Amino acid sequence: MTAAEALALAGIDAREARLLLAEASGLAEASLIARPERTLPPVACARFVQLAARRRRGEPIAYLLERREFFGLALAVSPAVLIPRPESELLVERALELIAPGDVVSVLDLGTGSGALAVAIKRHRPRARVVAVEASAEALALARRNARRLGLAVEFRHGHWYEAVAAERFELIVSNPPYVAQDDPHLFQGDLRFEPREALVGGPDGLDAIREIVRDAPARLAPEGWLLLEHGLGQDAAVRVLMERAGLASVATWPDLAGIGRVTGGRARVDPAARAE
Repeated sequence: MTAAEALALAGIDAREARLLLAEASGLAEASLIARPERTLPPVACARFVQLAARRRRGEPIAYLLERREFFGLALAVSPAVLIPRPESELLVERALELIAPGDVVSVLDLGTGSGALAVAIKRHRPRARVVAVEASAEALALARRNARRLGLAVEFRHGHWYEAVAAERFELIVSNPPYVAQDDPHLFQGDLRFEPREALVGGPDGLDAIREIVRDAPARLAPEGWLLLEHGLGQDAAVRVLMERAGLASVATWPDLAGIGRVTGGRARVDPAARAE
């Protein structure tokens, strides 16, 4: 079978078909385009047929390729973790705005998943100490592999939210927690059907994890330290209220490129007694 014949029989998006054929054959996409008459080895054809069939059933292309680019970094992914998405890059951008390149600060990433936020921050702020916490042992192992392959010294901890960091305090806490409501119809559409529910669903209104993270943040933030959270469409007002009730100051929401309020943050107040000292 030639490359052209394989692509014609795939029954999926042409661009995705080329990606999967490149993956199955070990050839570059450019090579497949330049020489569509190339005869493919039977093993490569069989592998491509399997991948194309899985894609037709809806499996995310990132899981089939076992990788996804995030903030310019190639990350390994698997069904144990959420697929890193472009909208989460806003959280990294905001974090980098709060950390000057030479700053020696401690950063905590809660629910790190593939390690996307942690490794992106560490890559661009190498002097920062970055601690990443994850409750899923399988996801944590994948995040460790990503950091190791990229040569980034991130500290990984296994546990539920703040349980893994004892009484430590951080100048910055970031998180992309579960924030989809449990009855949201999008859970049964597209890539979400295949992603881990525990990393997606945040209770009846989607805010259970956010409530917990915000509630305990003041005890984990250094004076004037920031908490930054990603959340879903229409949740920004509720998240701002939660942060204000927790005693955080300078609470604000930042929109993504589509104008959707996607990241909300707040700053820990300085203890007046500490300031007096």
